[in-house]
Amino acid sequence: LKVGDRVMALTGWGSFAEQVAVSGQNVLPIPAEMDFTTAAAFSMTYGTSMHALKQRANLQPGETLLVLGASGGVGLAAVEIGKAMGAWVIAAASTNEKLEIARKAGADELINYSEASLRERLKELTDGQGVDVIYDPVGGKLFEETFRSIAWNGRMLVVGFAAGGEIPALPANLPLLKGAALIGVFWGAFAQRQPQDNAANFKQLFAWYAEGKLKPLVSQTFALEQAAEAIDTLGQRKAVGKLVVKVR
Repeated sequence: LKVGDRVMALTGWGSFAEQVAVSGQNVLPIPAEMDFTTAAAFSMTYGTSMHALKQRANLQPGETLLVLGASGGVGLAAVEIGKAMGAWVIAAASTNEKLEIARKAGADELINYSEASLRERLKELTDGQGVDVIYDPVGGKLFEETFRSIAWNGRMLVVGFAAGGEIPALPANLPLLKGAALIGVFWGAFAQRQPQDNAANFKQLFAWYAEGKLKPLVSQTFALEQAAEAIDTLGQRKAVGKLVVKVR
């Protein structure tokens, strides 16, 4: 890194400011073809989903990937990265409008779980075999239902709890009966503990971006004075893709 470089950074908190000091290992050069708004939307979502699917799930070409909350920031990133890794991607969301966004991101199959039984549709789509990898940034009432739809040797990724409310629990016999794994994803800690692996992930992500395989969706931008409004939009689950606060 040198003075004048265009960079993106993981601050954790405090980035709604005109200037911010960040640990050097949390800073990455922005690719020449990427603008600042896209860069602001890139690191958290794509860093999380890449770590989840590569290091935690060890997703393999030809495997089936189910993405819950598929129109959100990390969900859309998971759809695109899953496709880039050669998976067959099923996107699940609560409205057809959200699913259309996931389809444009490359999802192979769509499930509107407000209109149909998620478990029954997954059984139909996988010929009763279940899903190899489940990416869940939502939590909530679908948590156990989706785990019951997992394949033998399947992996369920616990990414977050956007649904709010009580954090879901799982009967301990289910992983046993399915020969399956429940795997936590904490990208922030991974980036601090394994900075070289994180840098390698971003090298691959930037290559896919240059090839046009990753197309971050920024649905709204806000001025710095509107930062609270941006957070409120997220809190009300009105966001599609990413929201960006522009400092200048």
